[in-house]
Order: sequence, then C-alpha cells, then structure tokens
Amino acid sequence: MSATAGHAAADRRPVVWAQGFRPFFLATAFWAVFALAVWIGMLETGTALPSRFDPLSWHIHEMLFGFVMAGVGGFLLTAIANWTHRPPVHGLALALLALAWLIGRIACMVSSLLPSWQAVALDLAFPAALLATAAHEIVAGRNWRNLPMLLSVAVLGVANLLMHLEATGAAVPAGIGWRLGIAAMVVLVSVIAGRIVPTFTRNWLTKRGATVLPPERGLIDRSALGTLHAGLIGWALWPAFAPIGALLLGAAALNAWRLARWRGLATRAEPLLLILHVGYGWMVAGTALLGCSILADTVPETAALHTLTTGAFGTMILAVMTRATLGHTGRALTASRWTVGIYAAVTLAALSRIAAALGWGPDRVVLDLSATLWGIAFCLFLACYGPMLVSAKRGA
Repeated sequence: MSATAGHAAADRRPVVWAQGFRPFFLATAFWAVFALAVWIGMLETGTALPSRFDPLSWHIHEMLFGFVMAGVGGFLLTAIANWTHRPPVHGLALALLALAWLIGRIACMVSSLLPSWQAVALDLAFPAALLATAAHEIVAGRNWRNLPMLLSVAVLGVANLLMHLEATGAAVPAGIGWRLGIAAMVVLVSVIAGRIVPTFTRNWLTKRGATVLPPERGLIDRSALGTLHAGLIGWALWPAFAPIGALLLGAAALNAWRLARWRGLATRAEPLLLILHVGYGWMVAGTALLGCSILADTVPETAALHTLTTGAFGTMILAVMTRATLGHTGRALTASRWTVGIYAAVTLAALSRIAAALGWGPDRVVLDLSATLWGIAFCLFLACYGPMLVSAKRGA
C-alpha cells in the first residue's frame, strides 16, 4: 500500500478512536447516568441484578471502578501523550482498552451467572491493561517523573480485587476495597490538581495583567499532601481509629490553605477555571467531614463519603472532561451557558446528596432530587460535548 493510500485509510477511521479522551469521556458520562439509574431503580422496586454484589455494593463498585476508572483512563491516556511527546494510544489498541472496560461492566452486572474467578478476571482486565499501557508509554518516553502517578491506578486495581473478594465471602476486612478505592482516587486528584489548577490559574491571570499569582509548589504543598495521603491510607486500614480522624482534620486545614493560595476567587469570570477550584474545595470539605465522622457520632460517614464522591469526584471529572475536550478539539477555553449549567447541576446534586445523608428533608425525595440533578449534569455533557468527541473538528 502506498503512503498516500495509507493516510487515506487512516483518515477514514472513526475519529473517536484517535485519542483516549474521546471514547473514555463518552463512557464516563454514559456510565454516570446509566449506573445511577439502575441503582435508583433497584431502590424503588426492591429488585437486584444477577450479581455477586448486593445492590449497595454494586452501586459503590460501579461508581468507583466503572465511572471513576473510565474518567481516569481518559485523562491518563491523553495526558501521557503530552508528558512523553509520543503519539497518543489510538486505533485498535484504544478500542481494545474500551472493550475491556465495557466487558468488565457487563461481567459485574451478571457475575452470579459466571464462575467467580471469571468475573474477577474480566473486570480486572481493564485496570491491568490500562496500567500496562500507561507504564509502557511512560517508560518508552523516558518520562520517569510521572511514573509514580501510576501507583494510584495500581491501588485502584487492588481495591477493585478486594471488593470482589469480599463479595465472594473471602476473609478480608469489611469495606476495605471501597475505602482503599476512594483513598486512591483522592490521592490522584490531590496530585493532579496541584499540577494543573495553579498552573492554569497563573496563566489565565498573567494574560489579564494580574501581578498576584499562585505561588510555585513548596513546603505547604508537600505538607498538605503528606498529611492527606497518610490520613487516607490510615482511614482505609483503620476506619474507626481516633488519631486518624485528627490527622484528617489537620490535612483538611492544610489543603484549605493550599487551595486559598491558588487564588480561585480571582477566576470567577471564567467558570471553566473556577470549577477546578470548586472541585478541590469539595475534596477539602469531604476530608474534614471524614475526620469529624471518626471523632463524633453526630457526623455520619456517608455525608463525608458523598462529599468526596458526588462532590469532589463528580465535579473534578466534569471539570477536566469539559476543559480537555475543548482544548484537544481546538475550541476556545471558555465556558458556554450550557457548560455553566453542567457545573450548576453537579454542584446541586452534591449539595442535595449531602443533605440527604445529613437527614435534611424527606430522605427519598432529596435522594431522588440528587440523582436527577446528577443525571442532568452528565446528560448535558453528552449532549453538548458528545458531538465534539466524535467529530474531527468543529462542525464536522
């Protein structure tokens, strides 16, 4: 085949397989809506899936290792190409990664119909393949400074395995899988945010002639991350140990200081940037509530968990997906009214879910409101950003 014919064939390939963010951001948004709708349906009807996971465990598992893992995959596969200056993972390799993610989701829904080892293997295929692919790209690009970033992905895979083992009756500490998964994701968010939020903010403020800018990383950042990561690992292993609660409160205070130094209020004219600060703020609030829940029976742990998951994870994933999609498809980095609507919906979803956890208002009504707002946020993303993800350029 001639070079010209080869390029023509490549041009006919679906653009959705050109870069990792395209299929995985679509999968993230779809699963955010679908998995929550299935969970609410099980609550309303009292039915259950043919899964080894009970309904609540399936909900937790799929929001962490279905929804969140798809978002992590889309981010990593895109960011690694920037870090290494290598061509992005694309074509058949990318399609196989997406297929592994999808097969894992189906396997978890029907795991009781499969041998237990088979369901586990099918579900763990995606994190294992993602980890291997990411490691290969980083090593091939000799981008050693980002190799530790993969540790959180590896821990997410271990956490997934632990949830499966608990579901099959293995002797593992109750809840350690999902706790470790949440901890690994908070660690990943705290590290990535520390790179992108102050940098994006500094660049945006500089263009507008500001002289007071976010400072470079230093002792405060290292202290904030060190206490946060130690506190989260401690909570995953010893969730009722009082000193861990105190450590988490200290970590929340340091991370609040860290966030304040990033000058988030100065970005209020650009919601696409402000929302990154809001997402980190949810993480700080969730960490503080988690510490309080260990130290005081009056603070329910579920309020802390949904502050971290619905609030921090939901907001940060949407913030990164909207910004990355605009940037990598050649569009202006500014939020439209529909994008602001996405951010408003996920923020209200988090607030109402936390209100339900705290017992403010009729439980089922507030819970349904939160689920509806969550669905609106991600359906809006699919409606507004889906066409960009499957098109080569604006208007294509």
